[in-house]
Amino acid sequence: MIKTVSIYFRNDSPMSVIWGGKVKYWIEKNYPKIKIGSKKSQAVIAVGGDGTILEASQKFQRPNPVILGLNTGHVGFLASVRDEKDFLTALEKFCKGDYRVSKKLMIKAEVTRKGKKIFASNALNEIAIMSPLGMVELEVCIDDHIVQYIRGSGVMVATATGSTAYNLSAHGPIVMPDIKCMVLTEILDHNIPTPSIVIKRDREVEIKVIEFRQRGFLNIAKSGAPADLLITADGGENLSALQKGDIIRIKRSPGLVKFAEFERGYFFKSLQEKFGYR
Repeated sequence: MIKTVSIYFRNDSPMSVIWGGKVKYWIEKNYPKIKIGSKKSQAVIAVGGDGTILEASQKFQRPNPVILGLNTGHVGFLASVRDEKDFLTALEKFCKGDYRVSKKLMIKAEVTRKGKKIFASNALNEIAIMSPLGMVELEVCIDDHIVQYIRGSGVMVATATGSTAYNLSAHGPIVMPDIKCMVLTEILDHNIPTPSIVIKRDREVEIKVIEFRQRGFLNIAKSGAPADLLITADGGENLSALQKGDIIRIKRSPGLVKFAEFERGYFFKSLQEKFGYR
C-alpha cells in the first residue's frame, strides 16, 4: 500500500500539467491518507514522455522509490501506462499496491583528467561520448582488453533499458529490459563499422580520448567550456566537456531503478506498437 508519493511533470508540457493536476486531485479524493509531495517518497508518479521519466529516475534516486510512468509523450517505452484512458485504472491499482516491480540496471561514469576525477554521473539509458561537429579518436577497453579503436562521432554505453533509445538510433541491438547488461555501440565510425558488443554487467568499460580537433564553434552555456567533445548522461543537462587524454570509466551503478508494471509481456506490446510487429 502506497503511503507517500511525489508527482513529477514538466511545466512546459500542457498535457502533462493537466494530467499532473488530475492525478493529484484523484489521489486526494480517493486516497486522502496518502501524503503527496514528500521529499523521501515511497513512490513517484512521472507524467510525461520518456525524457520526463528519465528525469524522475535521476531526481528521485533516494530512497529508491518505485516509479509509475504515465505517458503523455510520443514513444513511451519507459512508461508503465501509455494510453490516457487507462491512467486512472492503473492509478487505482498502484495505490492499492496491485502491481509488480521491475528493477532496471543503472550505469555510472567517472571521468579522470591527469589523475583527478572531474565528472561523475549515473544513467538509466546511456552514457555517450560524442563530438557534435567533428571527429574524435577513441580507444575502448573492456576489463583492460582493447576491443575498439573508433575514429568517428563517438561511442555510447547503454543499458538494456536504453537499448530502444539512442542505441537503437545508432543501429545497436534491442535487448530485453530484464537482462542486466551493458551495450557498447559506436556512433558513426568513419572506419569499417564494427558491431555492438553486449557486455556482462560486472565488467568495466574504459574509454580513452586519443585525439580530436578543437574548433571552438560551440560552448556549454553554464560553464562556457568548449563543446568540441562531450560526455552526456541520458542526453540531459548533466554533461561535461572532455579533453585529450581524459579517461572515462563506465560500470554498473550499485542501485537498481524500480518501475511499476501491470501486465506481463508489456515490453513486447511496446515493440508491436512502435514497429508494427505482427
